[in-house]
Amino acid sequence: MKIQGVSEKRVKHLVIGSGLAGLTTAIHLAQKGEAVTVVSALELNDAATNFAQGGIACVTDKDDSFSEHIADTLNAGDHLCDEAIVKQIVEAAPEAVQHLRDLGTKFTTRGDLGDTQNLADPHLGREGGHTKRRILHAGDITGAEVMRTLLEYATHNPNITFYPYHSAIDLITSKRLGLDGENQVLGAYVLDVKNNEVITFHARSVTVAAGGVGKVYLYTSNPDIACGAGVAMCYRAGVPIRDMEFYQFHPTILHHPTIRSFLISEAVRGEGAILKRFDDTGKLIPFMQHYHPMKDLAPRDVVARAIDHELKKTGQTCAWLDITHQSKEFLLKRFPNIYAKCLKAGFDMAKEPIPVVPAAHYCCGGARTDINGWTGIHGLYVVGESASTGLHGANRLASNSLLEAMVVGHNAANAILKNIPTLPPLSDEISVPNWHLGSATDSDERIVIAHNWAEIRQFMWDYVGIVRTDKRLERAKSRIVNIRKEIEKYYWDFIITADLIELRNIAQVAEIIIDSAMQRKESRGLHFNADYSERNPNLDHVDTIVQSLL
Repeated sequence: MKIQGVSEKRVKHLVIGSGLAGLTTAIHLAQKGEAVTVVSALELNDAATNFAQGGIACVTDKDDSFSEHIADTLNAGDHLCDEAIVKQIVEAAPEAVQHLRDLGTKFTTRGDLGDTQNLADPHLGREGGHTKRRILHAGDITGAEVMRTLLEYATHNPNITFYPYHSAIDLITSKRLGLDGENQVLGAYVLDVKNNEVITFHARSVTVAAGGVGKVYLYTSNPDIACGAGVAMCYRAGVPIRDMEFYQFHPTILHHPTIRSFLISEAVRGEGAILKRFDDTGKLIPFMQHYHPMKDLAPRDVVARAIDHELKKTGQTCAWLDITHQSKEFLLKRFPNIYAKCLKAGFDMAKEPIPVVPAAHYCCGGARTDINGWTGIHGLYVVGESASTGLHGANRLASNSLLEAMVVGHNAANAILKNIPTLPPLSDEISVPNWHLGSATDSDERIVIAHNWAEIRQFMWDYVGIVRTDKRLERAKSRIVNIRKEIEKYYWDFIITADLIELRNIAQVAEIIIDSAMQRKESRGLHFNADYSERNPNLDHVDTIVQSLL
């Protein structure tokens, strides 16, 4: 029988997650002399940020304006965005981008793409839903360049300590321990995967930056780390979760039997690529003109539904993205990573269209926070994709996510610094129990985990995907209730493992998405219910809240 150990560590500020949002918070705290501990479920660069291709939406051109960026965000979000939050984040973009530049991030210039007249000016991309070119990018590997910069700085900062392969299990709060007074975060239980030990991290502040929930769905562009840990832990800690029905499916993931989860950036359509399907004569024809005035640059929810509809109507297995009007020289400079990956898959994008399908991509909902990432629990902050500030509303505008991660991550650090005098002390006065192993034993039935994991992802794709109905949602709810009962019994009977943590979180988040979708009796943004063809005016500016019984 495998024996599981327990231990404890006392740290000042704990950050759960090592993507852009978490690292931004950690770096700003460290630059003010604060000691920060960052835990990551896998390697430090396995966060979703590292795979972001498009870029960062930021007004930098004289022909653009904050008001236009705000308007595009509100329109994409189907007017469920918090306009005050949108304004603050959009207007903070130039300062946030400058901080990245100060750390060494290099964005693509017009000179890099052959413009001899404007060598140093940034090359601005355009993506779906944007009426102007305003996307700062580093080729088609913007996320990797940003992560390179941040990790290079953070790993050399003596105030930041990293713990890779440490999976957060649950948050520790005073209310969950039955303590009187204001609810405050006291730390987190974390599994040291390699040493099979559950560590009680005592902390004065905790920032959850654990990323998205893409692995809830069968097909996703997300990395393996995206199992909904942040949302699930916050829910169990009593943080209200909102707008989880608005899950964004990226329209263009490479359709290939062995190359999985590779995203074809929306920036490809920004440079003129056209979505096509075969007609009855075997000729490729465009179709987006039938769905939106912006055609192939319509917001993502529209494009994903259009592809889904065309494929179901024709029985074809994929759509085709055609950018053969651009020269090979331009494509190699603008999209070197995408070009190489497509070539490996057997498609020369300069000569032939790319096969694409939609896949789960980004969670627009999450733990409800303010502009500083604060949850309402003293000392507990949530930033990045695990959070819902109100920026995205019913549909995220392309390349607003990295922007939000930077701005709110910075704000969270400032809020923590301001509140340091009132944060709980690291002392023995507050008794926090170590992880309780009880009579748990090593499991010899891993097939149960694998089966439940596969079943959840399959019915979420079939019943709670791009197009939903009341009947499909009811079926999904029935299945998840039963599966969660099985998982909870399994969870407490056997010792904790990374796979079991992931399964528990995926099941929890799946039920939250289903409950949220069942509440919204309309079709709006990313939530398309075929039983409700019109927007319900009674739900204008109404959040969908799922609240823990804690």
